[in-house]
Amino acid sequence: MPGKAPPKSDKDAKGVSKGKKGGKDADEEMTVVVPPSKKQAQAADGDGDVHMGGEEDKVEEVDPAVQAVTDIKSNFALLDRAVALFDPRFSLRALRSISLIRKRLTPDIIAQAIADSFPATAASAKSAKILLAAIDRADTQLGKSSGSEMEVDGDAKPSTKNGSKKEAKDLIPEVDIFLGILIQVYLFDSKQYAKGARFSEQLTDRIQSLNRRTLDSLSAKVYFYFQLFCEHMEPLPPSPESPIVAVRPILLAALRTAVLRKDIDTQASVIVLLLRNYLLTSHINQADLLVSHTQFPENAVNNQVARFLYYLGRIRAIQLRYTEAHEHLTAATRKAPGSNCALGFSQTATKVLLVVELLMGDIPDRSTFRQATMEEALHPYFLLVQAVRVGDIENFETTIADHADTFHRDGTYSLILRLRQNVIKTGIRMMSLSYSRISLRDICIRLHLGSEESAEYIVAKAIRDGVIEATLDREKGFMKSKEVGDVYATREPGEAFHDRIRACLALHDESVKAMRFPMNQHRLELKNAQEAREREREMAKEIQEGDLDEDDLGGDFEGM
Repeated sequence: MPGKAPPKSDKDAKGVSKGKKGGKDADEEMTVVVPPSKKQAQAADGDGDVHMGGEEDKVEEVDPAVQAVTDIKSNFALLDRAVALFDPRFSLRALRSISLIRKRLTPDIIAQAIADSFPATAASAKSAKILLAAIDRADTQLGKSSGSEMEVDGDAKPSTKNGSKKEAKDLIPEVDIFLGILIQVYLFDSKQYAKGARFSEQLTDRIQSLNRRTLDSLSAKVYFYFQLFCEHMEPLPPSPESPIVAVRPILLAALRTAVLRKDIDTQASVIVLLLRNYLLTSHINQADLLVSHTQFPENAVNNQVARFLYYLGRIRAIQLRYTEAHEHLTAATRKAPGSNCALGFSQTATKVLLVVELLMGDIPDRSTFRQATMEEALHPYFLLVQAVRVGDIENFETTIADHADTFHRDGTYSLILRLRQNVIKTGIRMMSLSYSRISLRDICIRLHLGSEESAEYIVAKAIRDGVIEATLDREKGFMKSKEVGDVYATREPGEAFHDRIRACLALHDESVKAMRFPMNQHRLELKNAQEAREREREMAKEIQEGDLDEDDLGGDFEGM
């Protein structure tokens, strides 16, 4: 047929492919080889063909217990770096990893980590026995991982004249305390509170005897769990015979020692624990004295600052100092971490803040209750705000009765009981804004009061306190409201704007102070710069004297 190319032989085809390699025709005739998929390879194996994947497709299964021990031991390198560089950030990284390990902690895993880490020396054996006895694994042998090395050293000849052998290096105390914290976590999760309290007391004694600044962040965590164990032991607070009363002298002694040693982490943690301790037993005066006689460290961790502000806000709210309580609680909610790990703290602080705002006569913003993480937890408080906003006494008392258990559990029940007068004042203020003149009988009906005399007394008190701007006519039995001027003509908007600016500036200053850098890094850079300048001066001097020319420098030095 015309136009059809004659067939080519194999030699011609090979010649064309060799001769036109890289050309246009060769690109058009190129054959792409597609590797077989995983399913095709498996099907080929079924037919008897060679499997192309080899052993790479196999996934090695790791024992969870071995992986847990490996994760625990991986933190020891961070603690070593924290000691070598004197940088607490590495210790904090090791503490943050506990949340990932705690669900896999068992006595066998902890005992295996201790046996693999502690060498079989007399100094380490004493510390290891205390740790192993706390988890009922006192018969575990130490130095398993270094056993082969010790045997080799024992068979070898002495390297010194005195015949001394190479001894295994003892662990640093930071690793010892870190393993103790893991034991505390396990005992708390397994609800062995009495045993955990006894072990925590031994751990605190060891920390006090060591006196190492690299242990500051670890000791703060030890005292935290010590207090937590005592809170869950019988009898529970607020009983005066609760174990938290007996732990106060230990915490006060630790606070004195931390102040003398300038231990910021332990000092901040112990102050927060003491405030929590006093609030659990309703010793408000002692908590106030502690705040007035101690100074919370400025460089404390942000989490401790948020806790301190929360407890301080609760103390001020109980003392009827609502303005200061509102400032502290607002700062606590702002400093709370945004992650889900601190969701409970954010909810608790927000609940107290809402009650304080109601006691101040303000109505919280509705957007607070619409947050996905807050909606369910704040539902009883939303009903409470609705009753206060409208000024409905009957609805207010019904809400308290229905959710009394929730308010008791949140520790806000006593504060909410103070809101009754605020509900009445709010109702009167709403009516003064809605009506230019209203009779005392209508006020009595709307507020569900017992008599008109009670309504007259409440209205007179609201006028005297400045809640409303009105006059009371006792003869005719009505309340007449005064005309309200433009609020923007007053200084109130400017003061509110000034408060917001001050809060933003304070947050910026605290953020700058909280920034951390490697210690003495500026000195190292300064030293390197001085050495570089001295080398340049020496080289320039040698060039001027003729002892050194540019060829000796390799051409990289440019004359000064």
